[in-house]
Amino acid sequence: MFDFAWMNENAYWLWLSAGVLLLVGEMLIPGVYLLWIGLAGLATGMVAWLMPDLGFEGHGLFFAAVGAISIYVGNKYFYSAGEQQPDQEVNTAGKDHVGNIYTVAKAIENGRGQVSVRDSLWLAEGSDAAIGDKVRVISVEGTVLMVEPAAE
Repeated sequence: MFDFAWMNENAYWLWLSAGVLLLVGEMLIPGVYLLWIGLAGLATGMVAWLMPDLGFEGHGLFFAAVGAISIYVGNKYFYSAGEQQPDQEVNTAGKDHVGNIYTVAKAIENGRGQVSVRDSLWLAEGSDAAIGDKVRVISVEGTVLMVEPAAE
C-alpha cells in the first residue's frame, strides 16, 4: 500500500511540502501557530536533504524539537504572551470637549437643551440655562455633553 522506500528516498520533498502546506494554512487561518510549525517543516526538509541517513524517525524527532523551540521563541518574542495590553478607548473624540466653554443654542429646560459647538449643535444636559448663556462641559456621555454654568 505505502512505498516506504520511496518515502525515505524523498523525505526532504515530503518535509518541504508539509512545511509549505502549513505556511499556506497560516495564511488562510492566521493565528494558530502554523507559521512556526511550517518553518520547522521547512528546516526539517533541509536537514533531510543534507542528512538523508538520519532516517524518517530522526527527521521526525528533529521536526518535533524545532517545532517546539520555534513555537516557544515565537510566543515569547512575537506574541508578547503574558504582557497585559492597556485597554484602548474607541470613539472618544467627544472627550476633547471636556473643559471647553460653549454657548447655549436651545435653552436648557428641565435639564436638556442644545449647545453650539463650532458649526453644529450638540445635545446638552445640566442645570437650566437661557439661549446665549455660556456653559462649561464637565463630561461626555455618548453624544450628550454634560454641562454646568460657566463662571464669567
